[in-house]
Amino acid sequence: MQEANIRVSREAAEADVIVGRRIRALRLERNLSLTELASRTGISVGALSQIERGLSSLRVKVIWPLAAALSVEPSALIGDGGDTSNDLYCVRAGSRRTLPVHSEGIGKWLLSPPASALTGMLVTVEPKGGTAEAYAHSGHEFGYVLTGEIELEIDGGTYQLKQGDSFAFKSTLMHSFTNHGITRAEILWVNTNKPPEALDE
Repeated sequence: MQEANIRVSREAAEADVIVGRRIRALRLERNLSLTELASRTGISVGALSQIERGLSSLRVKVIWPLAAALSVEPSALIGDGGDTSNDLYCVRAGSRRTLPVHSEGIGKWLLSPPASALTGMLVTVEPKGGTAEAYAHSGHEFGYVLTGEIELEIDGGTYQLKQGDSFAFKSTLMHSFTNHGITRAEILWVNTNKPPEALDE
């Protein structure tokens, strides 16, 4: 009986950690501080911190205000621990979010989790697709061509990149890219800044 109680207690503690990480991931994904979330829910900053660190169980009376403040269903907070769609550190292949783009023939999927200081993306460029015009923004970026080829223009210079080639530059330099090949190009692209949901490209 004692062993069973210990096992139940351990499983409950693990569940608290999973729920706490899920809440923290959702909060960071929505760019909310603990103070802002506390203000929206009426829950103290200290209590929220305890919940996020798995040191306190999520009580029934706080589930609904938390879910409402994070714009999710209550089940998203307390669902099966096997649900890793809101994991703080990992992004599963089936849980990638798309990033809207304004240019034809380009697709972008967010690879980095909410807590990451870097923004990792899988960028696909269809044949004849590319950025409508050159653009610039804050930060730095790095890319690695996984498949296909692209023409990358940086600060007026043009670079023909094929599978296995990589690049890095300051994002403040005007840049653009186009696929002049006959097959889709795929690039692992990393930015140091957090772009908005809709990128102006």
